[in-house]
Amino acid sequence: MAKPFDGAISTFFDQHAPTAVRDAIKNSDGKTPIDPGFPYAKRLKRSLYEDQLAALQIELVKFQAWMKDTGARVVVVFEGRDAAGKGGTIKRFRENLNPRNARVVALSKPTEREAGELYFQRYIQHLPTAGEIVFFDRSWYNRGVVEHVFDFCTPQQRSKWFHQTPAFEDMLVNDGIHLTKLWLNVGRASQLQRFLARESDPLKQWKLSWIDVEGLNRWDAYTQAIEEVLTRTHTDAAPWTVVRTDDKRRARINAIRAVLCQFDYAGRDDAALGTVDPKIAGGPGIWHA
Repeated sequence: MAKPFDGAISTFFDQHAPTAVRDAIKNSDGKTPIDPGFPYAKRLKRSLYEDQLAALQIELVKFQAWMKDTGARVVVVFEGRDAAGKGGTIKRFRENLNPRNARVVALSKPTEREAGELYFQRYIQHLPTAGEIVFFDRSWYNRGVVEHVFDFCTPQQRSKWFHQTPAFEDMLVNDGIHLTKLWLNVGRASQLQRFLARESDPLKQWKLSWIDVEGLNRWDAYTQAIEEVLTRTHTDAAPWTVVRTDDKRRARINAIRAVLCQFDYAGRDDAALGTVDPKIAGGPGIWHA
């Protein structure tokens, strides 16, 4: 089977990737390389990961039952660089939940009609009702990063978005919606290795898009846009939690903890829940580009 985009990911690796990134991938023995700034030299052992994940998923089931009983409305926003692990993390949140009350919203490119609407309008219609949790796999933060990096919006539109976003999120929180914003961050070598794996795997090639290919050349532009977004939209009402994902196992566990630790739900088992690892998940201060 032909590789998508005529092997553009491999071509970038061979001809354009920074030397340090290329060397890190070559020396990783086919595994995803861990960024030199990552706080752990080795990944979490699979046995520990599976035990902790199983315990946390039981807590998620309790949490969902509590939401249904209390009518709580919960939104979890997943943002981050391409291949940062958003989809895999959302899967671990949802795989044992009742899908009737746990939805994933992953919107495609706006239609012509949607492009003429209030920017937040198409997201508003997917907000949760009582007893429901909604996971946004990318969200209204597209304007802050992707649309900006690829010139899909004007500077004036982005400036207005920066002005409106805190007010929009304040409105959600003041109406009783529990809003958690997770920014999944991945090192450059880890990202490229994951792209290469997708390119070579016919079962994962659908995950690649031309945005991924073009984005490889815009790493620095992404970095600048992300840093600005994290700085300007981190508020008391709607703070960011940055999750470092070079080790997907630690990332998934700490993302779940970061959500559940906010709630005093019925039957909560603090021993099973554990605590968030501040080296893996925390405020924008742990951001590493």
